Amino acid sequence: MQPTADSLHLGNYLGALTQWVKMQKDHDCVYCVVDLHAITMEHDPAELRRRSRLTAAQFLAAGVDPSRSILFMQSQVPEHAQLAWVLSCITGYGEASRMTQFKDKSARQQSDRVTVGLFTYPILQAADILLYQANQVPVGEDQRQHIELTRDLAQRFNTTFGETFVVPEPYIVKSTAKILDLQNPEKQMSKSLGGAGCLYLLDDAKTNTKKIKSAVTDSGREIVFDPENKAGVSNILTILATLTSRTAAEVADDFGGKGYGDLKGTVADAFVAFVEPFQRRVNEYIDAPEVLDKVLADGAHRAEVIAQQTLATVYDKVGFLPKMG
Repeated sequence: MQPTADSLHLGNYLGALTQWVKMQKDHDCVYCVVDLHAITMEHDPAELRRRSRLTAAQFLAAGVDPSRSILFMQSQVPEHAQLAWVLSCITGYGEASRMTQFKDKSARQQSDRVTVGLFTYPILQAADILLYQANQVPVGEDQRQHIELTRDLAQRFNTTFGETFVVPEPYIVKSTAKILDLQNPEKQMSKSLGGAGCLYLLDDAKTNTKKIKSAVTDSGREIVFDPENKAGVSNILTILATLTSRTAAEVADDFGGKGYGDLKGTVADAFVAFVEPFQRRVNEYIDAPEVLDKVLADGAHRAEVIAQQTLATVYDKVGFLPKMG
């Protein structure tokens, strides 16, 4: 995840992070806070440092275990940028320009402010993956195109220079539920849509309660799970269901004869109770930055051991002279 916000939102947490935590049980996992990717847009350096620690702390608070998995900061392993350059030299301009996310992000900016870094972002992402000889990459459906580029580059390098990279498979994460924007329930919850419809895990209870109670519903009063005809109400039911480990239909049965105000109040209470222990764990890491930095330093060392081996092989295959002494 990029450290570009003060907090993860509920969609991040349920749709990705909880799934990644579960994967630790039967996979060797490598988790990276991608701060190199975060500077493809304008940023404040002090804010980037603060958000980098916050993102890592939220990984740990959610259950990423550094004794079982590798957790590190991307910029602390220079092999990411070094491999990205080699891969950029076998990437066609046309295939890079076809990346959908580049088109979407560049369309929202003035042309003279679109950076080369934003254009080559998917190539750095490919390096993030190929450095660790990953068999599977857990991603959302929106990242499938980038994984296909990664596979193409791995196969192209292997064909040109000899077998070097594992060609990874996308592991499309099936979230327990798709969490939608509270103000625009036709769209997935995202910080890009604006704050009013997005539940941030580190916001205070008052702020999140206000957002839930202001959520879009419809003109009726019946509380039923009907995503097609009652998208707003169904989204609120889905949130409550995920927080209480039930189905949305089961949750709806609890509100027979009750109104939307009752539902929103119950959801607000459940969400506040859910995030309180998470916030407490995050704050423990933020209040002890030396502990957090040690975890990240250890993770960077473990990651670099793998990354250096891969890069040495790549450099040899492309014909670079070895560094002596």
